[in-house]
Amino acid sequence: MMLCCSSGRLSTSPTVAYKGLPSDIGDLCEELVKEYAQLFAALIARTAKDIDVLIDSLPSEESTAALQAASLYRLEEENHEAAARLEEVVYRGDMLLEKIQSALADIAQSQLKTRSGTHSQPVPDS
Repeated sequence: MMLCCSSGRLSTSPTVAYKGLPSDIGDLCEELVKEYAQLFAALIARTAKDIDVLIDSLPSEESTAALQAASLYRLEEENHEAAARLEEVVYRGDMLLEKIQSALADIAQSQLKTRSGTHSQPVPDS
């Protein structure tokens, strides 16, 4: 029979026969020990995988305060450049909007003149 001690070492000893217990109980115990050993190995593997994931998620030694500050400075510069581009696009959009509104006003004026011109002319008698 194989047993684990508190340090996780497997030890073997001959199966003990007890009075009143079926003789196949030793086989059952061996199966349980094998199942527990497999479960224990699976748990160790899973824990090792979890530890690897945690280690990979830790910041690297290269991530110093100076590198973080440089990265932040670069992001701020990109932000200012994007803000300047946005202001330019908004300005051009406003200029186009003014041109469109002026053109629509001219069209409306022309339509009013055309309509008022046809109504002010006398209709010929037939």
